[in-house]
Amino acid sequence: MLNEDRLFPIEPKAREFARALYSEIKDLPIVSPHGHTDPRWYAENEAFPDPAKLFVVPDHYVFRMLCSQGVPLTDLGVPRVDGGETETDSRKIWRLFAENFYLLRGTPSRGWLEHSFQHVFGLTKRFGPDTADEFYDHINDCLQKPEFRPRALFERFNIEVIATTESPLDDLKWHKMIRESGWTGGRVVTAYRPDPVVDPEFEGFTENVEKFGEITGLNTTDYDQYLDAHRQRRAFFKAFGATSSDHGHATARTEDLPKAEAAALFQKALMGKCTPEEADAFRGQMLTEMARMSIDDDLVLQIHPGSMRNHSDEVMARHGRDKGFDIPTQTNYVKALRPLLNAVGMNPKLTIILFTLDETAFARELAPLAGVYPALKLGPAWWFHDSPEGMRRYRETVTETAGFYNTVGFNDDTRAFCSIPARHDVARRVDCAFLATLVATGRLDEDEAPDVARDLTYNLVKRAYRL
Repeated sequence: MLNEDRLFPIEPKAREFARALYSEIKDLPIVSPHGHTDPRWYAENEAFPDPAKLFVVPDHYVFRMLCSQGVPLTDLGVPRVDGGETETDSRKIWRLFAENFYLLRGTPSRGWLEHSFQHVFGLTKRFGPDTADEFYDHINDCLQKPEFRPRALFERFNIEVIATTESPLDDLKWHKMIRESGWTGGRVVTAYRPDPVVDPEFEGFTENVEKFGEITGLNTTDYDQYLDAHRQRRAFFKAFGATSSDHGHATARTEDLPKAEAAALFQKALMGKCTPEEADAFRGQMLTEMARMSIDDDLVLQIHPGSMRNHSDEVMARHGRDKGFDIPTQTNYVKALRPLLNAVGMNPKLTIILFTLDETAFARELAPLAGVYPALKLGPAWWFHDSPEGMRRYRETVTETAGFYNTVGFNDDTRAFCSIPARHDVARRVDCAFLATLVATGRLDEDEAPDVARDLTYNLVKRAYRL
């Protein structure tokens, strides 16, 4: 089903070299430093329920496309926040998915799914309405076997380490269970995602901050103690392997306000009286505060702005957050990041990894910034640009200014477990194709390319995320 030379250059000599490069790095361990798989999978190690719940229900890349063609999310089994009626017949969901699989033609999602069907489950026919039941029965039978449990797949996928993402309000009980289980076949770490207690526009912000205080035993309505609560929880997360914090703000805005002004803004946020401008300013202040904390505790600071989250009020009300309705927006970085960079950007102890959903910013803003500030590194093409074309554009626009060594390898950012090896395989193929083109056009020596390929695949991500 899959062409062995997929994504390699068309020109024969470059294709041959890309193939040779790929053969050297294709089996390197997977390092997945930023993602959203459920730590409960690895803690309990129970069988995945069925093919629909493995491939369709949790994957917004899949169901958003079907939604765009009028398929209700309830028909695809996506849960409702009120516990209301949604389809529970997994075979019916799977058949509906198969009937609409053609909608994914030309998309990276189709490539990830076909890679999973073939390499994880040994299915080599084309998936569609005529083969839907055959695929369902085969995958369902596989899922009952011990070798298809989460931990076994983790080891089979050759995952060296994976990071999940948790709120400061999370008790990390699943990570604790993993640690106490004695499993030695995989390393699962957490990442500190404080959005619920740093974003005044996050639903239930005031109540979240109160709970934050209950957890830490501090008076989190006092700005100094609120900051101390973050320090305490960051230390707790580090105890469960965290090497990074993760910040998904609406903009890249940062601030370095006088303490009294920041404290006053915090009080307005607690009272629910912030204007949108003030809420953005407080988020920006907290990015700078988190950067300062990172200098002290060595957590890598990840910033991924530029998404208008939960664009559909109707879907947000019915199904909640993260249901495929996060839409990219134009993002400014040069002015927005300046307060933070003026405060701490020259500190070599700090690592800030920047992501974007605005491709136009790569050559104009992000590569020049990362190409000069010691603290800055560029995250890979991701989310809407986690595609062969997106990755190629990224390498072309970033490398000329920031080089390879101000980037941090690849991350899969997925909730769909079986897509992890597929996504990393795409990234490895695209990078090998890019390097082969540089060699073929005389811009990289042939003996340098294998070193760069290994760095892009494995070494840079380990180094950047301190893993």
